[in-house]
Amino acid sequence: MPRNLQGALAVAETGDPHPLHAPHPIWQNSFPTECEPVKVLLISPLDDDHRSLTQILGHSKWKYYVARSRAEALTFLRENAVAVLICESDLIDGTWRDLLDQTTRMEHAPLLIVTSRLADHALWAEVLNLGGYDVLAKPFNSKEVFHVVSNAWLHWKDQGKYPMLYASPA
Repeated sequence: MPRNLQGALAVAETGDPHPLHAPHPIWQNSFPTECEPVKVLLISPLDDDHRSLTQILGHSKWKYYVARSRAEALTFLRENAVAVLICESDLIDGTWRDLLDQTTRMEHAPLLIVTSRLADHALWAEVLNLGGYDVLAKPFNSKEVFHVVSNAWLHWKDQGKYPMLYASPA
């Protein structure tokens, strides 16, 4: 017989007395499933970024796409829904600010994470103040990448469920 709330909930939901066989109710519908993978678009002209993120994300079930320019990213986004953008701070045809300005107008706007070797408090504050999601410093740390992208995906997913919470004031 279960001796804790989680165990009791597991039995109630699944009939299984072992609490580890059932997900905790708080986590249900919180993480991507095989039916709903995280979709990430990397926008960077740098081959090192592509190699690093492919090495980090290649082991996950996340769908990972690459664009080398802002124009290429916008073309891709017109035809594909993506939750998270990882964008190099300086692109061949613009900056992360240009991309943010154009993507925030989309119906289900992806969240923008900016990358830079010079990631500092000033860049982080600017990204957040202008509506970006976060900053990733290079070289990439795999745990940080997974943490930031996972949280961005959860935030993006919640925006779709509760659009009034994220609506701009009239």
